[in-house]
Amino acid sequence: MTTTLSDELVAVPEGFDRHEVEQFVYREARFADESDYDAWEALWTDDALYWVPAGGADIDPGRQMSIIHDNRNRISTRLKQARTGRRYAQAPQSHLRRLISNIEFLGGRPNPVGGLDLEIGANFLVIESRARGNELWGGRTTYRLRRDGAELRLAYKKVVLVDNEKAIPTMGFLI
Repeated sequence: MTTTLSDELVAVPEGFDRHEVEQFVYREARFADESDYDAWEALWTDDALYWVPAGGADIDPGRQMSIIHDNRNRISTRLKQARTGRRYAQAPQSHLRRLISNIEFLGGRPNPVGGLDLEIGANFLVIESRARGNELWGGRTTYRLRRDGAELRLAYKKVVLVDNEKAIPTMGFLI
């Protein structure tokens, strides 16, 4: 279903400080809210996966449609398009703010470079303000963070919208 080496979580790996992890998640959200595409893109590992399922939380993206299912190259392409400023779905650009809460350390997952990524979960609410009105987007995000020297990097982000089984309005921003 997803590109993991193991479907089983192991114990939380050592070397991940709760404050540092929380600050990373808040920074990633701020970069997305403020359309700081260069900074947001720099957070990702080369083997990253960014997934927003449609029609349930645990669909098979190889067999069912996803709202977003991007590998690292597609993330880069998506951001190149956003940087042009000529995306109809974001003209004019949305004003965004997200609230992140209930950050939990879920465990570790083996990664392709021989280490363990930290898997965390968090709830979110995104407020989108557009000329057509305001939208609220809520759900649960699963992140996999990887230690890269002294830095944390984002190897995986899965965003499950609470209403992903319904038709959703145009989402032309980073969720």
